[in-house]
Amino acid sequence: MGRFFKRFYLVIMFVFLYAPIGALMVLSFNSSKYMSKWGGFSLKWYEQLFSSQLIMSALKTTLIIAFLSALIATVIGTAACIGINHMKKVPRTLVMGMNSIPLMNADIVTGISLMLCFIAFGVSLGFGTVLISHITFNIPYVVLSVMPKMKQTEKSTYEAALDLGASPLQAFFKVVFPDILPGILSGFLLSFTMSLDDFIITHFTKGAGVNTLSTLIYSEVRKGIKPSLYALSTILFLAVLVLLIIANLPKKKSKEIAKEQ
Repeated sequence: MGRFFKRFYLVIMFVFLYAPIGALMVLSFNSSKYMSKWGGFSLKWYEQLFSSQLIMSALKTTLIIAFLSALIATVIGTAACIGINHMKKVPRTLVMGMNSIPLMNADIVTGISLMLCFIAFGVSLGFGTVLISHITFNIPYVVLSVMPKMKQTEKSTYEAALDLGASPLQAFFKVVFPDILPGILSGFLLSFTMSLDDFIITHFTKGAGVNTLSTLIYSEVRKGIKPSLYALSTILFLAVLVLLIIANLPKKKSKEIAKEQ
């Protein structure tokens, strides 16, 4: 009976989580614009979606911000991991604890704090402030992805490379970098996904004239639900799902290699 209830609970949980998304995906292929009426299979809402200049502009902005913020956050986060790894135990524990605070902090608090910070320093809200905000909340995810790999690297191998005449930079890229590369890739993909999916922080820091897909969907839904938004939401969900699957692949491969060894 215990096993039955566990499985039943798991099924109910997945139904509540994914049934609304499944319904939305089905409606995106409905030729009728009414939710309660099935008019047959159609791709016209996807055609309408890709013909909209407003949505395509928001898509371009979203992808640029997601890529740049993930790339910059990955570089900064990886450099931070190198510094943290060379700290003593107590400072390292304190810094890692501080790194975890933004992850547990409510997005609305982070968004409002960043907005007030930009206003206090006289920075006009726009594309730049959104990019800085996304870099800020992505760095902790990169640190958490790279740090476990950094701890697994052998210091003696790095020191041996130095003894053999390599410069610190050459030793890092020849010895350390290949070992932490799976963590770096995971951090980049996770950052890209978080940036792509973010709404609250973007909403508070974007200013007028700048729209990402999430903020555009919010503003359009307030005017009335359009079927093309079903298509847009479906594409966003599938894109995030694919990225999360790819982000978890390096972890699975590293576990398989560890088992073989």
